[in-house]
Amino acid sequence: MEQLLGAHTSTSGGVSKSVDLSEKLGFTAMQIFTKNNNRWIQKQLEEKEIEAFKTKLKNSNIKYVVSHDSYLINLCATDKEILKKSRIAFLDELERCELLGIPHLNFHPGSHLGAGEEDGIKLIAESINIVHDKTKGYMVSSMLETTAGQGTAIGYRFEQLQKIIDLVEQRERMTVCLDTAHVFAAGYDIKDPMNFKKVIKEFDQIIGLERLKCFHMNDSKKELDSRVDRHEHIGNGFIGLDGFSNIMNDKRLKKIPKILETPKGKEQLEDLENLKVLRGLIK
Repeated sequence: MEQLLGAHTSTSGGVSKSVDLSEKLGFTAMQIFTKNNNRWIQKQLEEKEIEAFKTKLKNSNIKYVVSHDSYLINLCATDKEILKKSRIAFLDELERCELLGIPHLNFHPGSHLGAGEEDGIKLIAESINIVHDKTKGYMVSSMLETTAGQGTAIGYRFEQLQKIIDLVEQRERMTVCLDTAHVFAAGYDIKDPMNFKKVIKEFDQIIGLERLKCFHMNDSKKELDSRVDRHEHIGNGFIGLDGFSNIMNDKRLKKIPKILETPKGKEQLEDLENLKVLRGLIK
């Protein structure tokens, strides 16, 4: 089976334009923003744009789509006004995915901003429960992303993600995205083949591979356990080609879509180079 590969893709000109660009670049998977990622409020999606997106997607070679939420959202914000805005925005993100037929909404769990990890975890789960309660019957999953643990970010240990999932009432709606740069910076050695096997085993034992529905394929500009989130082109960072070879050749991970979030220009030609490198690692 050919692995599903792609990248975060521009929606400039409307969400349906992302399908055109992904098709042009030969992607079989893509990630998009369904709204401006640096604004709280965005105008609603137009019906014709929703239909154009769905029609183009149906007639394309793209087999997997995930949406990334706004960077402003913090589901465990200590400021009550920011927390309220975050919950409203998260609800809007889920609604947009549901309208577009996008099966996963990827998001960073949140930053506790000094309140402490345990309180942050409880507040994240509370936020998810509030939004899930308003979206009963939705097909879109809430996809927790692993983090580098920069600042007060939660989600840099697999145990933290599982604690959030355990506190979510509609647990069947929870999935996970593993970001390679983030886990490496968080201290998980995915470069060494033996250590890589231990990392995947640990993920399976704590969270379960059945919840892993996406990889963000990013090399890291910072070293192992740096706790700094900086993406680099595949093979040019501290993870290196060995780390990505581990992922590309693990039979258990072949069916899991792999999405680039590496630096790129408007035409995304850098994505083609990175994907070529990843394909070249398959043995």
